Amino acid sequence: MSRTMDRDARKAQLAEAVWQVILDQGISAVSVRTVAERAGVVVGSLRHVFPTRSELVRFSAELMVERATERLLATTPHDDPREYVFAIVQHVLPLEVDSRAELEVNLALFAERAAVPELVEVRDDAHRQLAGLSVRLVEMLTGERDTPATTRQARRLHALVDGLAFHLIHQSPEDDCAWALDIIRDEIATISDT
Repeated sequence: MSRTMDRDARKAQLAEAVWQVILDQGISAVSVRTVAERAGVVVGSLRHVFPTRSELVRFSAELMVERATERLLATTPHDDPREYVFAIVQHVLPLEVDSRAELEVNLALFAERAAVPELVEVRDDAHRQLAGLSVRLVEMLTGERDTPATTRQARRLHALVDGLAFHLIHQSPEDDCAWALDIIRDEIATISDT
């Protein structure tokens, strides 16, 4: 394994340890010491990769966004644009163990922006990416590009996905999520039929 791959793997291991600390104990428990302990490394080793807590937290947020993007890009294309859009939105919503944990961690990380101002940039980039995705999905459903109607529909879809994600994170993972999927199917049909 090359040094770069080894360093990248170490960085990912440490970011994942940050996520676990957040999920188990909350953002306030994230420290160099707790993350090193969770990752099974010594503090000096962690500091060699991330000299400051801010750098560690920022990288953890960036990796979370990167992993979510990879999951979306891995979605199998479908002949029916409605089904493909539905599959993409399902991956964005916290319906699976991974996407639910990602949202919980992201909410905690972004709440940390007062202590780590660099997180504002990561948050804003993630927001822009979801806005851009919403535009592409609407264009796929309507066959139109860059019209006032597609812009309005994309903003509506983005707001709907954000709102549903927030509602879903507040219910137990075992609760029925069919209601949210019904709302998404209705919205996809509305966009397609305009």
